[in-house]
Amino acid sequence: MKYLYLSLRKKIIYIFSLFTLLSSCKQPNEIPAPKAETTPNIVTETKPSAKSIKDELEKDGFQIFEYIDKETGDTIIMQQYFIAFLKRGANRSQSKEEADSLQKLHMEHLGKMYKEGYADISGPFGDDGDIRGITIYNTPTQKMADSLANLDPMVKAGRLTIEVHPWWAAKGFPLR
Repeated sequence: MKYLYLSLRKKIIYIFSLFTLLSSCKQPNEIPAPKAETTPNIVTETKPSAKSIKDELEKDGFQIFEYIDKETGDTIIMQQYFIAFLKRGANRSQSKEEADSLQKLHMEHLGKMYKEGYADISGPFGDDGDIRGITIYNTPTQKMADSLANLDPMVKAGRLTIEVHPWWAAKGFPLR
């Protein structure tokens, strides 16, 4: 009986050892690649201070003033811009081809003013009145805005005239 007990015990140990050996030697079909440690790309945009914006504008010759918004406590910088009213000119007798060519050159001029940072926004009015459109110039002086507006090929050809007025707006505020 003792022999039977030892034999059974040996068989159980043998089976258990064989099972452990086989299960520990089993290799997966694919070896997983080690996980790369990644850190998320966090872009933090530092907003310039009101003082640095104000100093830069004053250095460049812009007219500004500031006030504190009572609701938010933020410093609001008001900057003087210049609105150029593009008005119907006296010379509107160009042929269709000439008018189309002038319109193309006019659009190129406005695009250049925007690209070079002199104009912030331009656009036509939706009616057929004498004021055809506006451009808001971001220049230090009215004289500079007037000079840039008068470089427009439509103005040079007499199809448009320019009337420039100073206009104040909060620096950096978007249209809504």
